[in-house]
Amino acid sequence: MEEKTNWLDYDVEEMVAGDKESLWHHLKPHKVFESQEQMIIVEGKGLMVKDIRGREFLDATSGGVWSVMVGYGRDSIADAVCAQLKKMPYFAGVFGNIPAIKFAQKLLEKLPRMDKVYFSNSGSEANEKAFKIIRQASRIDPARKGKYKIMYRDRDYHGTTIGTMSATGQAQRKQDYGPFVEGFVEFPHCACYRCPYGKTYGSCDIECARKVEDVILKEGADTIGGLIVEPITAGGGILKPVPEYYPILQEICQKYDIWMIMDEVVCGFGRTGTFWGHDHYDVDPDIITMAKGLASSYEALSATVVKQKVFDTFLNDPSDSEKRLNYFRDISTYGGCTSALTAALESTRIIEDENLVENSAKMGAYLNEQLETLKKYDVVGDVRGQGLFAGLEFVTNRTTKEPISEEQMAQLMGNVMAENVIVGRTNSSFDGLNNIMNFAPCLIITKEQIDTIVAAVATAIEKTFS
Repeated sequence: MEEKTNWLDYDVEEMVAGDKESLWHHLKPHKVFESQEQMIIVEGKGLMVKDIRGREFLDATSGGVWSVMVGYGRDSIADAVCAQLKKMPYFAGVFGNIPAIKFAQKLLEKLPRMDKVYFSNSGSEANEKAFKIIRQASRIDPARKGKYKIMYRDRDYHGTTIGTMSATGQAQRKQDYGPFVEGFVEFPHCACYRCPYGKTYGSCDIECARKVEDVILKEGADTIGGLIVEPITAGGGILKPVPEYYPILQEICQKYDIWMIMDEVVCGFGRTGTFWGHDHYDVDPDIITMAKGLASSYEALSATVVKQKVFDTFLNDPSDSEKRLNYFRDISTYGGCTSALTAALESTRIIEDENLVENSAKMGAYLNEQLETLKKYDVVGDVRGQGLFAGLEFVTNRTTKEPISEEQMAQLMGNVMAENVIVGRTNSSFDGLNNIMNFAPCLIITKEQIDTIVAAVATAIEKTFS
């Protein structure tokens, strides 16, 4: 009988040394680890995670990047994945497979105005597919000829590849990685707290949306093929557009035949208290991208979902010598992983059966209500959010809105961690504006856990600024 290796077994000190000697971590300045030990997470259950030293933390970030929607330790997902792997682990997406068909049907059930689903493995890749669709359509569709440019919003983030970074409005994320792809055009953000036009909501004309038309006309409407936005700006600071914003933006897009891409990578699958972030608005995008919560990050998976009119652009006769290459000539290796699609099916079942979208709305309202109490501290300049997605912006002066320093923000984060709670922050994204603490706990969170999070932040504020 073949002896099995226990891959869960490890020696603590060997792993600590191995982490330092072998791993290149994401988003970390590694010089500090010459004198400090990096945290190594080894176990999770519900919202609690345990590190290699046995310390337990309440995770208010759903895995650090807002994606473990149903919480840690879901045996039913692991069991479903195991069964599928034993039967059929993989075949490239040039052919179909049962989990892919079932999950595509489930997605279209959740998106009744959409028609076709393309699977890949990350949010960056899902957005790259959308960009490639726009670009190819501008070459093969006479009605869209020359409409190759893609507009993106300041402060939005759409991925880590050179292509998606070309559509990212975060200066520090992009620094040193250029030159970027030609044909991407930025337009102003929609943050009321720091209005780019110095206006106040209620006495403005939603200039942040209307000015998009000016950018289009300056670039040339016949050159713009797509416009990409996050329903609620995530890594850019939890920026929630006002209700009028998307209807105005959509009217402008339709006027100039610009396909709107809604990046639901973060907001989808219940994060904001509705199944999709754009459900909060009267808007009907042409392309929707998603990842993160798609399979609750138990497996890597993303999708690009389109309307029939977009799909039909690529329906051409292969026997026509002039049009034989006019199909979508794209592939994603890991879009054929059946285990990821199975994990997505089971994760979505859990979200539905346990009413987690409803819990997100209910607990999200409580979270935002409790975070509002932190305004008793002068350094809390703004509290904003939707559902289980919230942010605190820290300032030295509420009148001038001057941000606290990077050093103060780092100290504040460390003081929250000292309370055995993990929260997130804008990190190396903006010049002078990395001052937002964010919260995106798993959708199973309780009131008691929210109280623990808010109490930890309050204690950290007092320690940092007393």
